[in-house]
Amino acid sequence: MQDDRGDGWRDDLRRVLSAWVYILAAAVLSITAWATGAATGYAVILFVLLFLLVVFRQLPGEEVPTTAPTAPALQTPAADPLPLILASLDGIDMPIFVLNPEAEMIAQNQSAERVFGALLSGLHVSTRWRSPGILDMIRETTETGVPDQIEHSERHPSERVYIVRVAQVDPAVTSGADYFLLSFRDISELRRLDRMRSDFVANASHELRTPLASLRGFIETMQGPARDDVKAKDRFLAIMLDQANRMSRLVDDLLSLSRLELKAHVPPDQTVELAPIIGHVRDSLAPLAAELGVEIRLDLPDEKIEVMGERDELVEVFENLIENACKYGQDGKVVEVTLRQDVGGATEVSVRDHGPGIPAEHVPRLTERFYRVNVEDSRSKKGTGLGLAIVKHILTRHRARLIVKSEIGKGSVFTVRF
Repeated sequence: MQDDRGDGWRDDLRRVLSAWVYILAAAVLSITAWATGAATGYAVILFVLLFLLVVFRQLPGEEVPTTAPTAPALQTPAADPLPLILASLDGIDMPIFVLNPEAEMIAQNQSAERVFGALLSGLHVSTRWRSPGILDMIRETTETGVPDQIEHSERHPSERVYIVRVAQVDPAVTSGADYFLLSFRDISELRRLDRMRSDFVANASHELRTPLASLRGFIETMQGPARDDVKAKDRFLAIMLDQANRMSRLVDDLLSLSRLELKAHVPPDQTVELAPIIGHVRDSLAPLAAELGVEIRLDLPDEKIEVMGERDELVEVFENLIENACKYGQDGKVVEVTLRQDVGGATEVSVRDHGPGIPAEHVPRLTERFYRVNVEDSRSKKGTGLGLAIVKHILTRHRARLIVKSEIGKGSVFTVRF
């Protein structure tokens, strides 16, 4: 230990003396300062400071002990990827189940639990779905690894249609573990829209075919047996005009629906006052009301009530509602139209008739295209079955709602709420 300390002191001295050039420069600088008039003490202090600076610069710093290289850490086993898979699937708004190669359900995301309920882990998929198509599809995919999908319908608790797809999770992501994802994409709304389009085309063609057949029949009769019958011609021509007008109304309503659907997503950007619109509609329907023996009564406030809307479309809405009230509520003799604005800001226009009323089972379907409570009664009153469908589309564009309340024997109330 003595030798080590002695050797260390000698090494430090050698390092300091090796910097004799800097020490000499410090001495010259201090003597020069003294010679130019600096105090002797100042020159001595200057030399000492410069000497110490040289010493500290030459002496080595504290050696940092080097550590022996650590042995490489043992490789930890790969973490189970299932929690990460589930955390990702919970962010998807679609029922998804995780299956193992034996087609056993080992996990499900939150959407699956919400739609199908909580399922016990480890159960075979056949305990929940007995559809041969689903089971065959899963078996083929677990054997071949090739994704597949089919269309599947659920009857309980409600009728739903799904695109069921099964695919294998990439084994490279799951550290070699075999997982399969069984997903259910709900296409019930698309199928409902497809049925509505098919029904619409069928109904439209039927509505047009009937007057066309009538026109053709009368024309053939007038060209044949009634060629020289003046009275029959006059009667047939009146019927033919009525059928032509019916087709014209139907075509106009179809064009209106098509036009409304094109701009359904564009809300109105104008402000209109409702009282003058309702007054205009009452005046335009006055001849029809007089013919039917119905009185249209208005209950309008004195203050000005405005809403965001398009005047012509709102005229069409109130014409449809008040005309229907006059025709189908004719027995009540009075149609009451009320305009009011709630304290909260909601504006309502109510059209009340005192007719026979509408059965409760028909009320939810009144705005469907070509839907009629009574087909013969509607046709006899020259209805196309599209009036309330047009009303619904216009109000949807105006961000408004149609509320229908009816009671058998007491009449109906159609309320437009803005």
